[in-house]
Amino acid sequence: MLSIETKFIATPGKGEVSALLMRPKDATHLVVVGHGASTNMRHATLAAIAEALADEKIATFRYNFPYSENGRGRDSADVCVETVRSASRAARETAPDLVLLAGGYSFGGRMTSTAQSQEPLDDVKGLVFFSFPLHLAGRLDTKRAEHLEQIDIPMLFLSGTRDELAVLELLEPVVAKLGKHATLHKIDTANHSYKVLKKMRTSQEDVFAEMARVLRSWVTENRI
Repeated sequence: MLSIETKFIATPGKGEVSALLMRPKDATHLVVVGHGASTNMRHATLAAIAEALADEKIATFRYNFPYSENGRGRDSADVCVETVRSASRAARETAPDLVLLAGGYSFGGRMTSTAQSQEPLDDVKGLVFFSFPLHLAGRLDTKRAEHLEQIDIPMLFLSGTRDELAVLELLEPVVAKLGKHATLHKIDTANHSYKVLKKMRTSQEDVFAEMARVLRSWVTENRI
């Protein structure tokens, strides 16, 4: 396993942010992974995602948004979107031989889809959303999904059946409306943080191993 810490310019005004490349031997794909709204690239959820993907020969490029790098209030959406673009370019430069995917956990995934909807990310072949935050807790609407209709590359949604920020009654129609570009994989009994109800869960497979396996199958089926 190759693990490299690096930095790149997020935006001219915000300066450098940190990034972490995890590249397993014989990797075929590289996923650019943005973090959740109140965390950073070293959060346990992102680490678990990266480790599980490595087992499937999928590399990851985790990065910080400027506000998490500097311990300040959250940046504007424009700054976060520009950071996504910068991260994708930095990831491509770090591993130019791998097929590039982009996405993230919760907020990081939403900023990535926003960026892609405004202008395609350079050389990105597909988007992966770990717990896409469709709505705020208890505020059931789909406004955050409207921009997804502007995206014309494959999208994979990895969402728990108990996700309080993406209730299935709303998420399933949203994904269905996106047609052939979108795939929804439901993680049995998982919530937004991928915590499961072990006694009720029908599968014994680790949640993160399941998502990595599904991602590997998805890139194969879609010939990405």
